[in-house]
Amino acid sequence: MAAVARTTTDGSETPVPQRLLAAATRLFADRGYDRTSVQEIVEAAGVTKGALYHYFGSKEDLLQEVYARVLRLQQERLDMFAEQDAPVERRLRDAAADVVVTTIENLDDAAIFFRSMHHLSPEKNKQVRAERRRYHERFRALIEEGQKKGVFTTDTPADLVVDYHFGSVHHLSTWYRPDGPLTPQQLADQLADLLLRALRP
Repeated sequence: MAAVARTTTDGSETPVPQRLLAAATRLFADRGYDRTSVQEIVEAAGVTKGALYHYFGSKEDLLQEVYARVLRLQQERLDMFAEQDAPVERRLRDAAADVVVTTIENLDDAAIFFRSMHHLSPEKNKQVRAERRRYHERFRALIEEGQKKGVFTTDTPADLVVDYHFGSVHHLSTWYRPDGPLTPQQLADQLADLLLRALRP
């Protein structure tokens, strides 16, 4: 069973979970989660339903993983920035810019999730919200560190600053266009600078 699950029916060496996620992401983005069947996903991935259920218990699990993999990446990178030996202003700016870039690099995933998260069961929705809250809390801790050190103003509560920045990030999929006037890094730099300007005393 394990040997079958590691390869696809067309002989590709791409790991099956990655192949399934790529197919699901493409189909969810093109057709919508509710209009995509499990059969269409496995056919697009070149695997069997048995292979899908070996790695994912359901189509809903695929939807959850589409977003969770991006969030894991962003959490790892935020932890890296937060733990660097650098001034808190620099660490916060790097983290604020990075979440913009990584969201744009995974724009389909973000768009699919925010458009389809209501399809998740209450339990899975709770899990995703808890993971996202952990990210926001680590980000907020950087702001609070700067406020305690007198680097950032305390006029605006840290929670509101976090909501302000991530309100912009979470809506990128509704308006950002790759052929627009700004590259991902340019947009990330501008949004990060806006955040820091709002925090300076």
